[in-house]
Amino acid sequence: MKKFLVIIGLILACSVAIPTSAQSEKQIKKELKGKAIKEARKEAKKLAKEGFTVAPGQLPMDKQIESVWMKRYETDDEGRPAYFMADARAVGETHSAAKLQAYEVAKINLAGQIGVEVAGLVETTLANAQLNAEDAASVTETVATFKSIVGSKMGRTLTLFEASRVIDKNTEVTVTLGYNYQTAIDMAKNVLREEMKAKAKVNAEQLDKILDF
Repeated sequence: MKKFLVIIGLILACSVAIPTSAQSEKQIKKELKGKAIKEARKEAKKLAKEGFTVAPGQLPMDKQIESVWMKRYETDDEGRPAYFMADARAVGETHSAAKLQAYEVAKINLAGQIGVEVAGLVETTLANAQLNAEDAASVTETVATFKSIVGSKMGRTLTLFEASRVIDKNTEVTVTLGYNYQTAIDMAKNVLREEMKAKAKVNAEQLDKILDF
């Protein structure tokens, strides 16, 4: 009888704990959305005062910025940011020229973020691989090379926000681009795996330890 009561008690405890956890997560998401909406309206009002408008057919400025802020707050299961994010502005004689330059600057920013993040992750795992000094130096050199080419290895970026304004005879374009964190990490692992096989000459077990992030 005592054992039966203990089992019932555990079942009741679990049934109470699950809704509480779910409610807590729901509440957190609600608070984050509320903050994102507040920040989006504030930023949209500021940009509108500066003369920025969005292209016909696009979502209203505040809705686009709200989506940006939601992605800034979004994290994965390990608490890491779900997206790399980059803002950029550029001025050109034509809208197309300004837009092209703004996108290029934002992509360079994203590539730089990814390169720094990957270099830090490799540095953390490198000690576990137990490499000799020569191979460790080769791995470090390979990562440095990756940082310089990551921009050319990136896939399609996400355009989260775009607006423009006329300044005298020129046009200024502001954009916010995003790149999925896990997609970037997977891409980096694939590139580094091939490069390290060829240059660092590390064995499969060591390679798995280095890329265990």
